[in-house]
Amino acid sequence: MFVEILVDLYKESALSIITWQQGVLLVISLVLLYLGIVRQFEPLLLVPIAFGMLATNLPGSNVYHPELWADMKNIDYNEVLKSGGLFDILYIGIKSGLFPPLIFMGIGAMTDFGPLIANPKSFIIGAAAQLGIFLAFYLATLLGFTPAEGGAIGIIGGADGPTAIYTATILAPHLLGAIAVAAYSYMALVPVIQPPFMKLLTTKKERAIEMKQLRPVSKKEKIIFPILVTIVVAFLVPSAAVLVASLMVGNLLKESGVTDRLSKTLQNEFINIVTICLGLAVGATATAENFLRAETLKILGLGVFAFIFGTIGGVLFAKLINLFSKNKINPLIGSAGVSAVPMAARVSQKVAQEENPGIFLLMHAMGPNVAGVIGSAIAAGVLISLFG
Repeated sequence: MFVEILVDLYKESALSIITWQQGVLLVISLVLLYLGIVRQFEPLLLVPIAFGMLATNLPGSNVYHPELWADMKNIDYNEVLKSGGLFDILYIGIKSGLFPPLIFMGIGAMTDFGPLIANPKSFIIGAAAQLGIFLAFYLATLLGFTPAEGGAIGIIGGADGPTAIYTATILAPHLLGAIAVAAYSYMALVPVIQPPFMKLLTTKKERAIEMKQLRPVSKKEKIIFPILVTIVVAFLVPSAAVLVASLMVGNLLKESGVTDRLSKTLQNEFINIVTICLGLAVGATATAENFLRAETLKILGLGVFAFIFGTIGGVLFAKLINLFSKNKINPLIGSAGVSAVPMAARVSQKVAQEENPGIFLLMHAMGPNVAGVIGSAIAAGVLISLFG
């Protein structure tokens, strides 16, 4: 009798229906939770993503239904609202392209474009650091991915999570889970991945270069900048206008000086709420059938390739500028062009101080760093316009 009771309990429990694939995803989600909580690797997004992955792979949880999203071109939103789980509802915010621009508003409100305005060369360095995106795109097509999938994978090299999610949602929604996990994992590993290549490509003398203090930037310049950038990008790359305009309106609310309440809301409650919803929904897409495939390993490999060559592109272009410049710049600031604000700029500062303890490179590195945010959004716009 006791054995029969145990058998009945087993049959009624989720243990009787769990697959090995779900078990693997549960382990991966626990590892990501460890990295986010204990090691503090991008915890604000990695923890919600990991928990979303955990919840969606628990047998019988019914928080996310991949079948409702099987035909991305003909989604029945009435059925999603009627039969979907919590994360299906949240995923509407990703599929509709709503969450990433909202995240960008918050990022804009927290960003100071002063170092970029003070040193316009930072624009070019930030653009050069997008090299990894296009090299990874090309390599992805050689490995059998479609151009649209290659574009979504390549954008990982921009080291900008919301941009990667936005691009993947449009170009390759079936790869969203793997791309999001790769993007945020590599962003968290900036201090590990970048320094070896930064040191390999520069000499001790170059790493010790001290740069002149940046000129003060007026309030008028900071107000004009987001307006001007929005207009220029909208005319040149309309597909990038949504992300760039969202970034710039957040920044304008911060710099105008007359909308402090709105700016503070964007920087705190607003971006926090959207981040939670976006992270949980993205993690939920990492189901066993979508994640445990050979393509996932390729995506992880291409992602780190894109990230490394983004770093290389920024550093080498900074060295190239020095060949024609009277006032030398420290080429380490080029590595910050991969975005990952402000971690990449801090890495530039740390590596420089290893050679020259008295150097202060952080503000100079912030120029390419914030330029990388704009650059990755423009690169995403180009890829979307070509293959979306």
